[in-house]
Amino acid sequence: MGKNSFNDWVNQKIHSLSLDPDHHQPQSSNGDVVPPIASFYNETIRPILDAVENLRRLNITKEGIQLPSIVVVGDQSSGKSSVLESLAGISLPRGHGICTRVPLIMRLQNHPVPEPELVLEYNNTAMSTDEENVSDAINTATEELAGRSKGICNTPLTLVVKKDGVPDLTMVDLPGITRVPVHGQPEDIYDQIKDIIMEYIKPEETIILNVLSATVDFPTCESIRLSQSVDRTGLRTLAVVTKADKAPEGLKEKVTADDVNIGLGYICVRNRINDESYEDARKEEAMLFRNHPLLSKIDKSMVGVPVLAQRLVRLQASIISKTLPEMLRKINEKLNSQLSELESLPKNLTCAADAMAAFMHIIGLVKESLKKILIRGEFDEYPEDKNMHCTARLVEKLNEHSKDLHESPEGNRTEKFLMDEIMLLEEAKGIGLPNFMPRTAFLALLKRKVGGISSRPIQFIDDVWDYLEKVVIGVINRHSEHYYQLQRCTCRAGENLILRMRENSKKHVKEAIEMEKLTDYTCKHEYMTEYSNLMAHQSSFVELVLQGHSVANINGLGNNIEIGHLGRYMEVLNEACDLKMRMMAYWRIVLRRMIDTMALHLQFSINNLVERELEKEITACFTSPSFGGIESLLKESPSMAGKRATLNRSVEVLRESKEVVSNIMDSISSS
Repeated sequence: MGKNSFNDWVNQKIHSLSLDPDHHQPQSSNGDVVPPIASFYNETIRPILDAVENLRRLNITKEGIQLPSIVVVGDQSSGKSSVLESLAGISLPRGHGICTRVPLIMRLQNHPVPEPELVLEYNNTAMSTDEENVSDAINTATEELAGRSKGICNTPLTLVVKKDGVPDLTMVDLPGITRVPVHGQPEDIYDQIKDIIMEYIKPEETIILNVLSATVDFPTCESIRLSQSVDRTGLRTLAVVTKADKAPEGLKEKVTADDVNIGLGYICVRNRINDESYEDARKEEAMLFRNHPLLSKIDKSMVGVPVLAQRLVRLQASIISKTLPEMLRKINEKLNSQLSELESLPKNLTCAADAMAAFMHIIGLVKESLKKILIRGEFDEYPEDKNMHCTARLVEKLNEHSKDLHESPEGNRTEKFLMDEIMLLEEAKGIGLPNFMPRTAFLALLKRKVGGISSRPIQFIDDVWDYLEKVVIGVINRHSEHYYQLQRCTCRAGENLILRMRENSKKHVKEAIEMEKLTDYTCKHEYMTEYSNLMAHQSSFVELVLQGHSVANINGLGNNIEIGHLGRYMEVLNEACDLKMRMMAYWRIVLRRMIDTMALHLQFSINNLVERELEKEITACFTSPSFGGIESLLKESPSMAGKRATLNRSVEVLRESKEVVSNIMDSISSS
């Protein structure tokens, strides 16, 4: 049945509930009002209400599917409990302060039973009670849920009332609104109550039954302010005005002027007084609105509990007619979504063959991803994550390291130009011919300079392998996230392998540094070219020193270099200058060689890691006795097991809900 045809059917049934407009309250042969609410019962509405109640018990709202509801709200002492008592014909908890401390779902069912049947449901338990003890039973259950103090709780109670003469209605009674906490209540009692009320009245599927006392100005009621905040047009709000007999003056004007925008209108009622029976209360109410000089002027369609009952039944059926077809659509959408997500989860491994296949598949995915980002420079798997564009980031790190080495000042004992070289030459003197460059001086200067930068390549290696570890572990986690045991094994294997390769790289760098300290050698012809170019200006530089200049511009070294202190070292000045130029030409080769060697070593290490070592390390860890063998893969991670269980529960609830709604729709279409 389509949505429109379903609505048409329900509207017909609603129409069948209507009373003759001239006889709003059924009467006995002698003219007295009798318990009237039973006349509003219609057998055809019951299956729909049963269906909605089944959906409520399935807790379908946790799946984001809202149920059509009638929610009762009102300021404290507005008479909410009296209204509900009149509809249900039973006594509810009374007292000072907040009487309703938890949401109370009242399910009224008209049953021609000799004795009323009352069942209280909460915390997945159900207990039978009776009219005499129902109030105490509700208080006991409330204390169990909300404590013995005067605090509130958002865990609902459900009271099922099967009784002859009550309307078929399901209503949610919420705590009365209070702004000032009393002794035993939390300071934020208003905010707590407001949050509960807003949770229930916000959904578009909710009819708001706003209970107002005739003794107050309606615009000052907090319940009006809250309902208007979610229902500005008032199309979901029906107002019940209690205590009409206490403040009859001006009541007709208040309910007809509608200063607070109540779209569904007003119904005025008289509260039961003291120990009146419910039959007597209804008789008194009928007489009040028939005979009172002021209240009798209010339209009969706006007065009396029987009219309220009829109106609620009609509104309830109407809201269901609008929401049930849409609810079925939403259930189907959510069910398909949950099934798709469930199917996207990894297959639950049930045998060793499945586990081995999963292991090989994941290792293959890890290797391919690492080849892409570490070797081939492809980043289609991580288009937005620049940190995973690894070849580019590694080149950046090498360039930064090269710049750092070339700009490093370490190795110089003094900032004065040529003084390091002069002091070394002074200490390298020996018995022999003058004007011969002592090789020991060059090697001493070389060793000093290499030692001055030796910590920087080690720091660079640590930085690179820190980065590579994050990359490798990130890729492993991504591909093994659904297999907790395998993820633990592969991550541990990756960390162990990178630790060893880090140490191997450090060893390689330390050996390279020691080799550079040991001797001076290069086959590059540019050494002599660079040396010759630098020495071409030696004579002019020495001449400036002899002339007593304090500063000089030296090609290849810079401008405004202080040279005034060199005049006293003329006997070794030429040798010092020669040593300086030799070292400058050779040092550039040393730095480039260290950087080139490091780059080649890293590329070689990365290639080994991806192509061979990682798979070997993971396999060794995977097959070790401490891991637990292939069978350990059959255990899902706690998070994945929880997610799978949650989705399975959701699918089960949605399927049951779909069946409930579909069945009622099918039964309607065949009736």
